[in-house]
Amino acid sequence: MKTLIIINDAPYGTEKAYNALRIANQINKDFPEHEVTVFLMADGVSSAIEGQNTPNGYYNVERMLKLAVSKGTKVLLCGSCMDARGLQNVKLIEGAERSSMPELAAAIVNSQRVLTF
Repeated sequence: MKTLIIINDAPYGTEKAYNALRIANQINKDFPEHEVTVFLMADGVSSAIEGQNTPNGYYNVERMLKLAVSKGTKVLLCGSCMDARGLQNVKLIEGAERSSMPELAAAIVNSQRVLTF
């Protein structure tokens, strides 16, 4: 079973990225045989930037993404969204990959579930 989670919102300011990653990590924990892909679009691409420093007691999207990757989640970033935000040369977390609309379209078609945030 394949689940695709698309995140459009920035990592902070709303809790959409946080909640999307909570779901991804829960699926990984409870259903390790399932394949999870997270596709970051629009302001969501900044979720995979390495070196996020949040206050103590505040959730950290970078750590949540790293946990997801460590459990087998594939993390893809919209390349044109990165370019539009000047993020071509930023350091991404290990396991995150620049991607494209054709790859997103293929992931949608090949997934049994698609969640958007």
